[in-house]
Amino acid sequence: MHAGWATLRSLLAGSGGGWESQVAINHLGHFALINLLAPALRRDGSRVVMFSSAGHFASDTRWAGLNFERAPYDRWLAYGQSKTANVLFALELAKRGAGDGVRVFSLHPGVIMTPLQRHVSREEQIALGWMREDRTAAPGLRLKSVAQGAATAAWAATASLLADAGNGAYLEDVDIARMADGFDMNVGGVQPWATDEGSAQRLWEITSDATGVRGF
Repeated sequence: MHAGWATLRSLLAGSGGGWESQVAINHLGHFALINLLAPALRRDGSRVVMFSSAGHFASDTRWAGLNFERAPYDRWLAYGQSKTANVLFALELAKRGAGDGVRVFSLHPGVIMTPLQRHVSREEQIALGWMREDRTAAPGLRLKSVAQGAATAAWAATASLLADAGNGAYLEDVDIARMADGFDMNVGGVQPWATDEGSAQRLWEITSDATGVRGF
């Protein structure tokens, strides 16, 4: 499941129910759909592949205010929180679906320059360290082609290796990601806050109450 970057222009009022738009689109919608499909997923022993990203480095779950009720709105922190939610959702869904043979993975597809970057100005891309003044990629930014970016998702959906290993894992570069040892998302790995089982269960319960959907 993938919601892309279209939400980067989101505003607090952009989603129904008062939810911050990026959390609503990137997480709540995914949660509702997957849980509504629970009977079919359980029957077929399916795999669910959740597109997160290294953007989860930007923010842990903001438990004190998921909708920025107590802090100035920051779209990049909101995006990071929504990507952390993808990883936590996959972790808890894997736990709940394991008895029925459901396999679940989240992943970082890589940094891929596509037309979606039109939502981020040239000046902001330079400030974020993505681009140099001459519009070439910044040093250290590991760019992938679209085909390379699709590789980890294809592997997650089909690899026989993952039939018996890594359920609930976060994947990158066609492999199970290691734990991050810093905060440079270009280095890779997964942040500890995105692999915490207690946080995964807590987010599930909050999301279930918010959507009113209970499947798994």
